[in-house]
Amino acid sequence: MTKQKSFKRRVRERASKTGESYTAARSHVAEKRTRVQAAHTRLAADTKPVSDAKILEATGREWAAWLSILDRWGARKKKHGETVDYLMAEHEIAHWYAQAITAGFERARGMKIKHQKADGFSISASKTIGVPVDVLFEAFVNSRRRRKWLTDGAMSLRTSQSNYTARFNWEDGSTRVNVAFIDKGPAKSTVAVAHEKLPDADEAETAKVSWRERLADLKSLLES
Repeated sequence: MTKQKSFKRRVRERASKTGESYTAARSHVAEKRTRVQAAHTRLAADTKPVSDAKILEATGREWAAWLSILDRWGARKKKHGETVDYLMAEHEIAHWYAQAITAGFERARGMKIKHQKADGFSISASKTIGVPVDVLFEAFVNSRRRRKWLTDGAMSLRTSQSNYTARFNWEDGSTRVNVAFIDKGPAKSTVAVAHEKLPDADEAETAKVSWRERLADLKSLLES
């Protein structure tokens, strides 16, 4: 019953924002929900932050080897930062891959759930779009423009730095959305979204899929 009420609320919100009929809005929300559920299933099965091929290429060892090395070192009893420092100092692993190996080990050994951070769960999504960075920035910080693509949630602006960053409260403010903008030339820019302080792993997986969908909608809108 609760899920059905939530579905109907999203339909009404979309119809109100877009001017569509209830039937048209319901069809769009239902289709999007189906895509999100399918993607959610795919993401939930992905427990490694980096593929086997990529970790082998970048570090010279496969995942199984790194898990064995960290087991022997005693990483189960170490803090995240200690393990990262160990990999960088003793195995000369670049910082980004040291972070990825540590995160993969923590998941594999049940020390930490996917997306888990010290203050909750956090996810990220990014998209490169064929518009100048100022257009992309305005699509987020201008509430009228934002409503054209963000039809399944609400954000309120907290702070921003023009064409560089923007920070928002999501819905009731219990979670936060931080956005970074990267200028890639006169007709191309990238947006990177981090949704933080999510309450659990399920919410994080759903948020990740949803943000991928939202950024795809934004790209279609701005490039049309």
